[in-house]
Amino acid sequence: MQSPQSPPRDALSVTSLNRMAKSLLEGHFPNVLVEGEISNLAMPASGHWYFTLKDEGSQVRCAMFRNRNMGAGFRPRDGMLVLVRGRLSLYEGRGDYQLIAESVEEAGDGALRRRFEMLKQKLAAEGLFASERKRPLPEHVRHVGVITSATGAVIRDIISVLRRRFPAIRITLLPVAVQGAEAPAAIVKAIATANRRQAELGLDVLIVGRGGGSLEDLQAFNEESVARAIHDSSLPVVSAVGHETDFTIADFVADLRAPTPSAAAELLSPDQNEMLQTLEGFALVFRKLIGDRLQRDTRQLLWLTRQLKHPGRRLQEHAQALDMLEGRLQRATRHRLAHTANALERLRQRLSLLSPVTAIRQQLLRQEALGHRLQRAMLQTLHRQQAALGQLARSLDSVSPLQTLRRGYSITFDARQQVVRSVASLQPGQSLRTQLGAGVVLSTITALVPEALINDES
Repeated sequence: MQSPQSPPRDALSVTSLNRMAKSLLEGHFPNVLVEGEISNLAMPASGHWYFTLKDEGSQVRCAMFRNRNMGAGFRPRDGMLVLVRGRLSLYEGRGDYQLIAESVEEAGDGALRRRFEMLKQKLAAEGLFASERKRPLPEHVRHVGVITSATGAVIRDIISVLRRRFPAIRITLLPVAVQGAEAPAAIVKAIATANRRQAELGLDVLIVGRGGGSLEDLQAFNEESVARAIHDSSLPVVSAVGHETDFTIADFVADLRAPTPSAAAELLSPDQNEMLQTLEGFALVFRKLIGDRLQRDTRQLLWLTRQLKHPGRRLQEHAQALDMLEGRLQRATRHRLAHTANALERLRQRLSLLSPVTAIRQQLLRQEALGHRLQRAMLQTLHRQQAALGQLARSLDSVSPLQTLRRGYSITFDARQQVVRSVASLQPGQSLRTQLGAGVVLSTITALVPEALINDES
């Protein structure tokens, strides 16, 4: 019989019991996710966190060591609702059942954040975020569709920026709720409406956005239905949700992400002041080019004016040529007469040397015959030269502008002394000067009749 003081042979020590319980808990609950409210929070100098996680009916002790809580991203406090992921264990020294936390996050935003990350990974795997599928924005935006609240500051900011930068851009508001249970469906419907009426309204691009807020406030833009509506839109979509530090699923799937709604309006609109400066620069260049062209054409016109000969000057040149021909004819005639006279003198000398009467008579007859021949030749030569001279005079007279004018023709000049060749260069009220064969007519145009109308009348 055993003494009352000695333990039974099959009894466990407290340490063994706690060790077995610890092994059992850690083996069956290696990874659990628990939601609860923090209480009795302790943060000793070691950096570890000790707290109680409770709900309406129960509580459990928790420990989170320093190497784990450094990545929590927030500082816990009593009363905070959190999600704790970890393993169940037992502290052998006190036999306390506890949860060893591996990670902790706020339950409200934390759950939304977890959904956000899961949807982000899913859509990224499907290629909805790929840069090669993003549509390019139009180079010149003329009409912007804005999907946001009709009463929020977003639409006022967008209108203000566009009026300041480029007032010619039109804005069409498609009002929707931007938070709450009905917001995702309203946003999807607005995107579909804008695409359906794209040609009718002339829309170029859509801005989908709202102001800043908590993750819960921005949840409508983290819904899968909104992401797929943006992806399926034929219109380019600019996401402008929240502040610069806020990111939503809509930002990743949109064709362009703007940090704020005002920034979206600036990205889509050119600066009218910069455009005016550019246009002024083009105007200066055009004015210089036109001035250079006018100077060059003026110099060319002056050169052509110098090259143009006046009809009177041409007549003078023809008269000089006629005088030169007349002088050449007279010199030729005198030369021929002198040559003939020399021949006669030589014959007379030969005749005087021979001296027989018969020879004298024959020579006299011959001389007489030669004299007649010479006279006829001279007369024929004179007639031919006179005929040639007359022909030249008639030819010269036939091409003379004055002769043309005498036959009933006229030459008409405009106010710049340019010859008028077509009614296309004239205007009613313009003054004209008409040169006739004898005199000048000054006139003013009252009407112009094109050649086509003259032909129709004839």
